Amino acid sequence: MPKLFTGVFIILFFQVSQVVFGQSSISGFIHDELTQVPLEFASVAVYQLSDSSLINGGITDEEGAFLISELDAGDYLLKITYIGYGSKTISDLHLGDKESKNLGVLSISPDQTTLEGVEIQGQKLSTEFQLQKQSYSAESFQAAQGGNAADILKNLPGVAINVDGQISIRGTSGFVVMINGKPVQSDPMMILSQLPANSIEKIDWISSPSAQYDSEGKAGMINVITKSGTTDGLYMQFNTKLGMPPIENYGNAERAKRYGADFNLNYLKGKWDISVGASFQRNDIAGRRVGNVMTMSGDTTTFFPSEGERSIDEKNYSGRFTIGYNPSERSAFSLGFYGAVRDKLRTADILYYDNHAIANGQELYNFQYFNANDQSRRGDVVLGSLDYSHIFENESKISTSFLYEYSMLGGPTSNLNLGYPDLSTVYQEEYNTNDNPLNGIRYNLDYTFKPYSFGQLLAGYQFRKLDHKGDFLYERKNNETGEFELVPEFSSNVELKRNIHAAYLQLDKEFEKFNYGIGLRVESMDRSFDLEDKAGIVDTVYQYDFIRPFFSANLGYQVNEELQLKASFSQRVERTTTFKMNPFPEREHSETLEQGDPNLLPEFINQVELGVIKTWDASSFYATAYHSRVKNLVNRVNTVYNDTILNRIYSNVGTGKSTGIDMGLEIFPTSWWKVFGGLNLYHYSIKGSFDDRPVNTESWVHSININTTFTLQKNWSIQGTLNYLSERVTALGEDSRFYTPSIVVKKSWMDGRLAANLVWQNIDMGILDTNEQRITTYRDGEFYTTTNYIQEVDMIILNLSYTLNRSKNKAKFVKSEFGEKEF
Repeated sequence: MPKLFTGVFIILFFQVSQVVFGQSSISGFIHDELTQVPLEFASVAVYQLSDSSLINGGITDEEGAFLISELDAGDYLLKITYIGYGSKTISDLHLGDKESKNLGVLSISPDQTTLEGVEIQGQKLSTEFQLQKQSYSAESFQAAQGGNAADILKNLPGVAINVDGQISIRGTSGFVVMINGKPVQSDPMMILSQLPANSIEKIDWISSPSAQYDSEGKAGMINVITKSGTTDGLYMQFNTKLGMPPIENYGNAERAKRYGADFNLNYLKGKWDISVGASFQRNDIAGRRVGNVMTMSGDTTTFFPSEGERSIDEKNYSGRFTIGYNPSERSAFSLGFYGAVRDKLRTADILYYDNHAIANGQELYNFQYFNANDQSRRGDVVLGSLDYSHIFENESKISTSFLYEYSMLGGPTSNLNLGYPDLSTVYQEEYNTNDNPLNGIRYNLDYTFKPYSFGQLLAGYQFRKLDHKGDFLYERKNNETGEFELVPEFSSNVELKRNIHAAYLQLDKEFEKFNYGIGLRVESMDRSFDLEDKAGIVDTVYQYDFIRPFFSANLGYQVNEELQLKASFSQRVERTTTFKMNPFPEREHSETLEQGDPNLLPEFINQVELGVIKTWDASSFYATAYHSRVKNLVNRVNTVYNDTILNRIYSNVGTGKSTGIDMGLEIFPTSWWKVFGGLNLYHYSIKGSFDDRPVNTESWVHSININTTFTLQKNWSIQGTLNYLSERVTALGEDSRFYTPSIVVKKSWMDGRLAANLVWQNIDMGILDTNEQRITTYRDGEFYTTTNYIQEVDMIILNLSYTLNRSKNKAKFVKSEFGEKEF
């Protein structure tokens, strides 16, 4: 089937090529005059010189390139416009018959009103709007400096974060991350946590991606753009981070530590572009948890309330390099290497202080015990990539990319149930571990046809292969012999294999005040999941495959220079991971097992949007109404394993729907005060079934992000932020509200080359409930569980940064494609 699929695409590809023919054309590049950075989505229009009538037009790509073809011989006028920049006109352009005229690099300057009203006061606009995306400047979020990409992302409109550090966009946690336009299918949170915030120029949010992008991601795509430049020379940046000792230790056995350092080096000379970078971050979080669980069986109700430490120790190491070689202005090669280690230890030392059961009003027993539980997760990743692109004489473009990844994922969990207060008494000691080697490859081939009268045509093919094995060992200590013995019902060997072939056609067109894009992406996926137990009883292969089209459409209308309307439709998919498919339980801690479903289906998403963008002076406002429908929604739900243990299961529970409005505002009340904020308000519902019982929940949810900056002097500023997420429902319960306020004071010297900021993170002062969240699940007549996760507050962090040759950096690095998602 994949060979047939590929053959059909190749035939279609060449048939489309045959119908495309050209006349005369005009091409070039649009750059920022001050920084020489390419400008994407700049508008280029060609007018008849004699009567100023519009003939054709287009927009620039991510490299600032444009090409306008299907022009007759004659005299023309070309006009360049871009939001926030002054327009530029080139008159008296003469084209001969079938002539291809390349204008080279054309530079435009930022609008002088913006420079005088904002830039001189040391503050820049945070947001930039295009039809398919919104871009946010990383340096606008000072509290994130010294942190990682996730610390930037959580401040954007429509984005929310919970107590576990999981980020959601418009209430959805499934999104794809791109690094400098290259999509990676790994776990977004691991990618974002490894990328230093200091290396990021901006973040693009693409809520409704076109067909040329990967189809994955319920909430669209996040494109992280690293700092870049175009001038020859050496660029270096060094950053350090030091966290003050915790103000509150929450009774944890060890004090949390926070420190780190990273550097980026970029050397650009002639045809060569070499980038090297490394980072180390330690980011421990102190905390505790307070919980209560009830299970009901017949006339017996069992209670086991608990309280104790829940802390996280996390270390990230990474090293990377990229070598770029441009043999000509039209060709480019890039070789990349990335290696990383991530160690994360979650300690849950919990006292079950009143474990008892009641039947017919009589207490059956009552005792206390102490649960010492450590869960360690480690991910070792090594990968390499090779990329090539070429622009032909007719301005069509071909690009190809190959990536290979090897990862070793896994780590042990130890669980001890001890007597209390006499901890020498061992009731039960268990140990489970897993080794998960992963091999993955990705290959892309993309072709951009030269523009024609009917629009810009793009076509491409992608192949991805994943082979992920897992060896899960679960042992329990025999208290009489002192030996650990295999627990076969919890031990297994698994192997997930997944092959994906994808092809797309995309047509983009701009005319008069309209611009639109329509696309079709077709995917063929074959998935097999091989499951064996260690007792030799279970040996089953679960198969799943599909061939499925994914449609997309975008439409924009420029009412005037300050007002734009837009609409979009997209279809996407969220695939399952190996962990969520393994049905053999894993011991998370004393009261919880966790397991997957080998028949778990991918989630399929349809989304429609209607939006408006308004800009004026140095301010902007946008509002986007949206509706999304998720088929085969995956939720983590609970069942009763026994009277003191619940079983968490990943399952398809039905259909999820979200209908809401996402709004953002950026204004300057004065030249020294900027306010940037966003509100996401939506109605969320889940309808379906689990365990042959109906699931039908709904609620209104909202999240608010506010960022306000005061520029006291040229080199001094104070910034305050607030991230707030309201209560929300889940398939079998609800999550409480969650919020984190912070303040940062920044001082710079040496024209900004040396900078320091002091961050007061998670402000609480003993009077708020900052950085804590209650998670509750229940099912009538079976169980009720509620846990309040309380994490560290009032954290003081100092960041220092020194940059040599600030404008010359263009370091861009390869990132993981597969392994980080499984981590």
